[in-house]
Amino acid sequence: MPRSARAAAAAVALLVLGACTVATPEAADPTLGNLRGRTVHVVATWSGTEQENFRAVLDEFERRTHATVVYTSGGTDLAVLLNSQIAGGQPPHIAFIPQPGVVAELARRGALVPLRGAAADAIRRNYSQTWLDLGTVDGQLYGLYFKVANKSVIWYRADAFAEAGVTPPSTWDELIEVSRTLVEAGITPMATGGADGWVLTDWFENAYLRIAGPERYDALARHEIPWTDPTVVETLTLLADYWRTPRYVYGGAAGATQVTFTQAVAEVFGSRPSSAMLVEGDFVAAEINALDRVTVGEDARFFPWPSINGSPPAVVVAGDQAVALRDAPETHALMTFLASPEAAQIMASRGGFLSVNRNLDPAYYPDDTTRALAAAVTDTPLLRFDLSDLTPQAFGGGSNAHMWVLLQNFLADDMSPAEVAQRLEEAASRDFKDNG
Repeated sequence: MPRSARAAAAAVALLVLGACTVATPEAADPTLGNLRGRTVHVVATWSGTEQENFRAVLDEFERRTHATVVYTSGGTDLAVLLNSQIAGGQPPHIAFIPQPGVVAELARRGALVPLRGAAADAIRRNYSQTWLDLGTVDGQLYGLYFKVANKSVIWYRADAFAEAGVTPPSTWDELIEVSRTLVEAGITPMATGGADGWVLTDWFENAYLRIAGPERYDALARHEIPWTDPTVVETLTLLADYWRTPRYVYGGAAGATQVTFTQAVAEVFGSRPSSAMLVEGDFVAAEINALDRVTVGEDARFFPWPSINGSPPAVVVAGDQAVALRDAPETHALMTFLASPEAAQIMASRGGFLSVNRNLDPAYYPDDTTRALAAAVTDTPLLRFDLSDLTPQAFGGGSNAHMWVLLQNFLADDMSPAEVAQRLEEAASRDFKDNG
């Protein structure tokens, strides 16, 4: 090669090398900012499939901002973990808290950072006033409801219903008849998941809302009426009659307290199912999707919690509320992203997730079943937040909370409804007083 050709080739090589050297990484999202070198610590209750799905949201935030996000699952005792981290001076940047009562406690202790700027604007743009109010404490916006749950759901195995020749009930009396027919067909009607106390609180709340009505439901949540109120005793009596009927509950009343929520899903929809029905929220779909040879909407279907004594349609909801505990750019950026339709789309497309982001296109939900569950949350006129989550942490907010434990004892023991109501009232009197 002539000297001139070699020189030209070298020049081209230098130009290419130079171009490679000065190439810049993908630009950060201008709305969220470039957070390269910053780490965001996030804690929530989610594990398993829910954690994997949420990780996809965090991965997208990392891609857009170049930040690093470290996620920790706190399980059902998240409040205990948070209090320990706060006491040690190392709280996470963001926590997803299921209990509004715990959020209010933390806000009034000064442990939370009020939301402002782009994050607050995004929440107001994408969420209705109802959910803004639920994220507000003493007039200040603290929380974003990223993930909500429709907890007025009873899932069932389609082949079990077909084998017994029954159809989904719409009233409590019809549910009793369906259960009786399933037993006669040699099929256990219900897997309760009683080892997880929150499952039993959901049974109580759905029954109580339909027996007592929304006004007394609200009053009980605030302890403005006692837990010995006749409506509470009536609700506990209805539950005891079902739980203690022989062969209605997998494992019997005592054995049901050893069955976890995850195991209950497997007992209904696993490879060797033992039961036909499961009371729990829309998020069961994510657990079902993780099983082999089971399809939501075909093998696994649901019906709304049945009417009791002619009660109107109603939905009990819950939600994981994102709150900020560190005042930092990375905190506010992630809160802003979580409030966006784009973040909701990532979770919605994976199933087992409902959003109340009003700018989320329902087409992102993976199936008609999930769309129906989401529509119930937004369209049912009578909607109430999970009662136990509205109470002080010691009463309704963790695995050792009094309501959780007493309902587990009630399921397993022969306590009368009046006796457990009295014990609930004694615990509530202490816990509400201690909470100020």
